[in-house]
Amino acid sequence: MTQKPDRITAMQQIIDAVKQEFPLYEEDTFVCGPDNSCIGCPKKLMEMVDSELSYWQHSINRGIAPGFDDLNRFGKMCRNVRRALVRNGRLAA
Repeated sequence: MTQKPDRITAMQQIIDAVKQEFPLYEEDTFVCGPDNSCIGCPKKLMEMVDSELSYWQHSINRGIAPGFDDLNRFGKMCRNVRRALVRNGRLAA
């Protein structure tokens, strides 16, 4: 049986997965589409994810452990943003 990660490790794993999967720092990430026909503005969603990601990375670097609710909330937000990015064609399903 494998041991579950501590809260800091769990949050770092979520952060690493988000950085790897989301197009956070690509050139057109924070640009609205030409026809503004998006469903749930990808630009605003990515700004929100980037802000939360920066906050938690800074907290982890300072040794501040997230609570279980924080882990759940951040993970849920990232899943919802991913779903919106897939709907808008920014990520592959």
